[in-house]
Amino acid sequence: MVENIVEKYGTRNPIRIARDMGIQIMYEPLGVINGYFTTMCRQKQIHINSDLDERRMLFTIAHELGHAVLHPNENTPFLKSTLLSVNKLEKEANLFAVKLMISDEDLEIFKENTTQQLACIYGLPEELIELRLRGRFRFNK
Repeated sequence: MVENIVEKYGTRNPIRIARDMGIQIMYEPLGVINGYFTTMCRQKQIHINSDLDERRMLFTIAHELGHAVLHPNENTPFLKSTLLSVNKLEKEANLFAVKLMISDEDLEIFKENTTQQLACIYGLPEELIELRLRGRFRFNK
């Protein structure tokens, strides 16, 4: 699914993909909330905490884009300061996001690196890198 989206839109940049899909991204102070996805009057919107650093912001947009693609009709929980959730919808959105942000080609290039090193390269927690390496969760679509 992620690779189909990358091929269709010609990018892995979640901001460009959201824009090309007609999803509005709104930046606003959200306190401890990183972001969330809503649909208002049939307009899909990704709300992003404007206080996040660039890497966390990009991951959060990718995560919320995952909700827009995988769970467009679901009320999704807010992504708080922790990126690791036990909620099934959140796990699926996390996997979507890490597959979007880290391609198979990237993994091949960095195959000699440790999980910790990959976490530093991508600015993500090691647990999300491990999730990407395992790819253990499957999408319903």
